Amino acid sequence: MKRVKVVVVGAGVVGSSTAVCIAETLTNCSVTLMGDRFTPDTTSDIAAGILICAPFPDIPLERQQKWFKDTIDHLLTIAQSEEASDAGVLLSSGWQLHKSVPVDKKPFWSEFVLGFRTMTDQELKRFPNHKFGQAFTTVKCECSNYLPWLEKRFRKAGGQVVKQKVNNLQELSTQGYDVIVNCSGLGAKTLVEDSQVYPVRGQVLKVHAPWLQHFIRDGEGQSYIYPGMHSVTIGGTRQADDWRLEPDPGDSQNILERCSRLEPSLRRARVLGVSVGLRPSRKNVRLERELLLLGGRQVDVVHNYGHGGWGVTLSWGTALEALSLVRQCLYQRPPSSRL
Repeated sequence: MKRVKVVVVGAGVVGSSTAVCIAETLTNCSVTLMGDRFTPDTTSDIAAGILICAPFPDIPLERQQKWFKDTIDHLLTIAQSEEASDAGVLLSSGWQLHKSVPVDKKPFWSEFVLGFRTMTDQELKRFPNHKFGQAFTTVKCECSNYLPWLEKRFRKAGGQVVKQKVNNLQELSTQGYDVIVNCSGLGAKTLVEDSQVYPVRGQVLKVHAPWLQHFIRDGEGQSYIYPGMHSVTIGGTRQADDWRLEPDPGDSQNILERCSRLEPSLRRARVLGVSVGLRPSRKNVRLERELLLLGGRQVDVVHNYGHGGWGVTLSWGTALEALSLVRQCLYQRPPSSRL
């Protein structure tokens, strides 16, 4: 029987996760991961990678909960294995702070992290500018380790990796692919002419502060301190429709000042580097199946993009849903068109 040719476009954490899920599950498929940028040059490599999330407005919470749960369960399994250090996956405990009591004291993901609770008055004394807080343990996934680890896993499952810029879906059809999985992130703005996709610029600093063991995050997500395996990530910025990739010294100074108010010892921390990434944002994640006429034939396309700043957080969950849609493409075709 002829093998079904599947191509996943986009080699960030969403595309890489999706490619692994398809290659390991659908053994009748020949899977190619294609992109113009691979680790360490993806937006995912810059992400702090802490599993936390804000809801998308028009997607049922139950669906978003499943994405979050599937991802954290997957990463917790890695964190509790001998693969943890190679994969860059670790547990991270800390506090999320609010300057006023939020309407929703328990976020939709609170039951899936470990030990979620309201901070005590004694704990809040450390943060006099905040009135409310939540303490919990979640997972931190460092993509500089995780993406190479995923690629190795993908190749082991028989996947092929191609570094190539994809300008349009038509060219993939002419290369004979039967199913196209679009995980192009910000690239979807031009690849499929999605005007709803826009960048949200994020700038972060890596600092040497090995004495910090707990994360601290402002509830609005503007300021955060995330200890990691080799350094501490502090941030950040959320600048919509800003395409600048050059570090802004003013932003760096502002980040240092804000984070030092949360953790004064950071004033003595040595800055190791500054990074900028463009979050592939959209009002709602696009995760759906579409049948397109490309090169004179109908081709199944599965879209999985628009995660914004929550790509790592939702990567495995949305990859599993994308896998389900690819399976539908294979088994819900008319008998004459099945391969």
